[in-house]
Amino acid sequence: MTTLGFIQNMGGGSIILIVLVVLLLFGAKRIPELARGLGRGIREFKDATKDIQNDLEEGLKDDKKK
Repeated sequence: MTTLGFIQNMGGGSIILIVLVVLLLFGAKRIPELARGLGRGIREFKDATKDIQNDLEEGLKDDKKK
């Protein structure tokens, strides 16, 4: 099951309604700022997970050498 699997059950009208509500709540000027912040957060999360994965792989390599 995908993370955004619930979108499959939504129709076009529902998605348009959600977009309009978001536009009304935040305004057209604020949405790009929110998207940029979300993108930065996702990028930092991915970098952190890559660092952790690399550390784990290096630890496993060190254990195999011993």
